[in-house]
Amino acid sequence: MLSSSVADAPLIREPLHAPVAHLIRGGVVEGIHYGSVVVLGADGRVEFQLGDIEAAFYPRSALKPVQAVAMVRAGLPLDGELLSLAAASHSGEERHLAGTRRILELAGVSEDALRNVPDMPFDPGVRDEWVREGRAASRLAQNCSGKHAAMLYTCVLNGWPLDGYLDPSHPLQQAIAEIVEDLTGQRIARVTVDGCGAPLFSVSLNGLARAVSRIAAAVPGTPEARVADAMRAHPEMASGAGRDVAALMRAVPGLLAKDGFEGVQVAALPDGRAVAVKIADGANRARIPVGAAALAWAGVSPELLTEFQGEALLGGGEPVGCVRPVRSLEPVVVSACA
Repeated sequence: MLSSSVADAPLIREPLHAPVAHLIRGGVVEGIHYGSVVVLGADGRVEFQLGDIEAAFYPRSALKPVQAVAMVRAGLPLDGELLSLAAASHSGEERHLAGTRRILELAGVSEDALRNVPDMPFDPGVRDEWVREGRAASRLAQNCSGKHAAMLYTCVLNGWPLDGYLDPSHPLQQAIAEIVEDLTGQRIARVTVDGCGAPLFSVSLNGLARAVSRIAAAVPGTPEARVADAMRAHPEMASGAGRDVAALMRAVPGLLAKDGFEGVQVAALPDGRAVAVKIADGANRARIPVGAAALAWAGVSPELLTEFQGEALLGGGEPVGCVRPVRSLEPVVVSACA
């Protein structure tokens, strides 16, 4: 049962986003990315906010660590690489496919039981190789297949039906929804369907930051700590080689980080400090520079974040600008972009 301390659902409204990053070309602001940012202190209190951190929004894949916690609480026995994969938006590399097959094998079910959408690998290089080899889209290659395999395994362990495991009324999804509300500290505002076909729960940006904070700072041995430990120890299984979110976890000791489509980024440190970012237009190019600036605001050394200032804007093949977080978000980071 949920605690009475769970707050009401966030309001469904047009978010009051604010400028979070400027697109600078040749010293001129060529474009503006709007969004919202929240930074939580180790005590869970809001230390910094920009935009609208209380409106209902969809965390997309940034919610996967919470879903993984829910499955571990329901008896999922995975750890290490396979648990990291259960919380992954993977790149479709062979290790990701092999790991997903292993989870299905442990569950005693075949790939045919998966109900995520068939797709090509997420990583452009891996996808190009598949095209050259004439390989077709598959459920296994789709970036959420590890999560779906873990969902099936959780159903098997609990005696829940495999058919309809993505229905919001299914016992698995009801169990996940309960943990979403428990860790975010608020009721779910609305349920829809994510890109992979799984239920997607709407919470606030502040609630999402609370959830990742609680996972990152959890007591060792708890389901939350098991998920955090697995992702921190195996960041490439939760994403892929060359992915910025994996590089971020390698660069900042103890950091737990997860990205999501439509410009969502969360990250948290072992002491509970956490950040959450939503880029209003879904632009991926602003997600990491703004997320890195938020981490600097939270106290992470800027020296650890220098490689996360975003890709340079090119003119004639030469760097002429960048995406720079707004000044209020950069109390200690000096951007390389003038």
